Formats: sequence, C-alpha cells, structure tokens
Amino acid sequence: MAEAEFDRALDHLRKNKVRLTPQRKIILNYLINHHTHPSVEMIYNDLKDTVANISMATVYNTLKLFVDYSLVIELKNGDGSTHFDYFGHPHYHVVCDNCGKISDVFDEHFTAITKDLTAMTHEKTGYLVTGNNIEIHGICPDCQRKLHLNR
Repeated sequence: MAEAEFDRALDHLRKNKVRLTPQRKIILNYLINHHTHPSVEMIYNDLKDTVANISMATVYNTLKLFVDYSLVIELKNGDGSTHFDYFGHPHYHVVCDNCGKISDVFDEHFTAITKDLTAMTHEKTGYLVTGNNIEIHGICPDCQRKLHLNR
C-alpha cells in the first residue's frame, strides 16, 4: 500500500514538472510511512543522521512544495506548532486537548460528508470552497487513563 502511494505521489509531482531530488523522495516516503503528524523539526531530527545534504530549510521547503501540490496538509496544533500529514486518502483528525496528539480518522462516509458541507457552505455563503480541514477535539485514551477520566 505505501509503495503504491509513493509511486502515485511521485507521478503527480512528475506530471507537474517538479524536480525529484533524493531529499524530496526521502521526505515524501517518510510522510507516507509515518502517521505521527510530524513537525519540520521532528522530520529533520529523524533524517539528519542518515540523509546527505539535508537541513531544516530543505525539510521546510519540501513540505511547502508538497502542500502546494496538495499531497500534504498543514495542521496547526493547539501549542502553536505546525505539523504535517500526507493526505493520500481523505480523512479527518481528532486532536487531544491535553497532550496535543493528532490522530487520523478514516471513514467510508467522510467524502460524502465533505461534499455535503461544501455544497451547504456554498449555498449559504456564496463562497467557492477550495478545501477543508476538519478537526474534532477531545481527550485521547492515554490522557483519559492518566487523568482518571475512563468511564
């Protein structure tokens, strides 16, 4: 599955005449295989010892490029930090209000729900909707245990 996603993403970049440097390929592969919603710093720290010619600027610029080509989305965390998520399959996020953990939620109805929201938004506001980022907030199971909130 991850290999097919990687090939699909590379094809998308090639079609848009994006130069596929070794660093870009490695960062893309990292994002596809890590569902931790990493920050620039996290990606850099994970790759710096094994990838030649990588810097924080390389990671940042690569992520910006992937966002521009709709392969990756930016997620603003409650602590003000920015995290990134490979968006190969439509999904939404649930964010822990206690620790900031971001989890992906995949559901077969999500695409239909977002189409309905897009149509409703356009109908009520006249906006041409260009995208969305749906977040649900709560307390993750780990924090529930730590805070003795289990019900």
